[in-house]
Amino acid sequence: MATSRGNTKVIVVGGGGTIGSSTALHLLRSGYTPSNITVLDIYPIPSAQSAGNDLNKIMGIRLRNKVDLQLSLGARDMWKHDPLFKNFFHNTGRLDCESTDDGIKSLRKQYQALLDAGAGLEKTNEWLETEEQILAKMPLLKRENIQGWKAIFSQDGGWLAAAKAINSIGIELKKKGVNFGFGDAGSFKRPLFASDGTTCIGVETVNGVRYHADKVVLAAGAWSPALVDLEEQCCSKAWVYAHMRLTPEEVAEYKKSPVVYNGDVGFFFEPDEYGVIKVCDEFPGFTRFKRHQPYGADAPKRVSVPRSHSKHPTDTYPDASEKSIRRAIEIYLPRFKNKELFNRALCWCADTADAALLVCEHPMWKNFIVASGDSGHTFKLLPNIGKHVVELIEGTLADDLAHAWRWRPGIGDPVKSRRAARAKDLADMPGWKHDSDEAKL
Repeated sequence: MATSRGNTKVIVVGGGGTIGSSTALHLLRSGYTPSNITVLDIYPIPSAQSAGNDLNKIMGIRLRNKVDLQLSLGARDMWKHDPLFKNFFHNTGRLDCESTDDGIKSLRKQYQALLDAGAGLEKTNEWLETEEQILAKMPLLKRENIQGWKAIFSQDGGWLAAAKAINSIGIELKKKGVNFGFGDAGSFKRPLFASDGTTCIGVETVNGVRYHADKVVLAAGAWSPALVDLEEQCCSKAWVYAHMRLTPEEVAEYKKSPVVYNGDVGFFFEPDEYGVIKVCDEFPGFTRFKRHQPYGADAPKRVSVPRSHSKHPTDTYPDASEKSIRRAIEIYLPRFKNKELFNRALCWCADTADAALLVCEHPMWKNFIVASGDSGHTFKLLPNIGKHVVELIEGTLADDLAHAWRWRPGIGDPVKSRRAARAKDLADMPGWKHDSDEAKL
C-alpha cells in the first residue's frame, strides 16, 4: 500500500454527490481515520446540486466499454446485498426498447454483448421479438403505440432511490465522525500547493478557509469543468425530467412495473411510495456555454457552466422539452396525457468524448485527483465507484481502469460524446429560465 491509511488526510470536494460520497464512504471502509476525511460541498448530503439528488435512477447492466462489466456486476451485487444500499434497489426489471432500424440494430448488438460477456447474463436477459412478448412484460403499454418495437428485458434491472441512497451514506459519514464543510466553507476556490508549486497540499474555499490534506479528490460532477481546467475533456450538459402524481388506484396498477426505456422516446419509472412517476425524454442534452476561467486556465475560455436549480428554483426546462416529455407520456402512459406535471427541472451531468470516466491524478498537480466524467451513467456505481477512487489514491488501481479513466485531452468531442448528435445550447432554447440573475452559477 502506497499510503498509510491511519495517518493520511484526504479532502473530497463535491462529497455530497455520487462519486464524492462513495469515495468518502470507501475511505472509511478502507480504514482511514474519520477525523482525517473532510467532505466539502455547497450543500449537505445529498447535495442539492448533485445529479444524484434525484427521485430515481435506472439500474441495469449495459456494456459500453471494456471496464463496464466488472464495475456493473460489482455494483449489482452491492445493491442487492450491502446493508447500506439494498433497501434502495427496486428490482422491478428493465425493458429496453427500440423502434427505428438503427435503434434495433444497436439493441441487437447490446444483447449479443451481454450474451458474449461470459458472466451469466444470458440467464437474466431476454430478447423480445414481438409486441406480444413486450406486452407480457409490461401489459399496461398500448399495443398500437409499440408497433414494430423490439426489446431486451433484464431481470436484474430496475430503479434506484437515488437521493435516499446518497443520504444513507451521509448518515454513515456523520455517525463515524467525518469532517464536513458546507456553504461558502465548502465551496472550492482553488488548490493549495507546497513551495514547489505543483504538490497539492489542500484547498481554499470561497470564504477563505484553508483545508490541508495529503490528497485532494475533485468529485464535483458537472461543476468540475467550471472549477478546474480539464482541457475540454468534459462537457457539462443538462437533461430534463418532470413528475406526475397518480391516485392510489392508479398506483396499484403500475406498482412493480419495469423501467421502460426507448432511445427515440425516453423512459419512465414505477410510482414511488407517494404515487409519483418520473418521466424523461431522450436527447443529446443541453449545454450552457459561457466565457469562464476555471482554475488552471491561462485566460477565460468557453466552458459549459451548469446553472444551479437550487439557486434558481423558478427554472424549469425549455419549451421544446415540454413537448418531448408530453410525447413520451402519450406513447407510454396515454391515459395520463392530461395529468398535471410538476417538478419540471434540468439535471446536470458531465460527458466525456468516449463516455468513460475521468478518474486520475492531474498531470500537473501531484496528489490532486480528478473524479468526474459520469456521462449520465455513473449513479448505478454509487456503492463501488469510491472503492476504485481509493485504489487510485493508494496507487493500486487496476491497469485496465487506469487506462480507461486516464487524462486524455483531444481524443474526441465531449459536446457530442457517443450520443446521436451534438448538444444544443440553452441560450437557443426559450422557456426554461424565469429570472434574470446571471451572476450565480
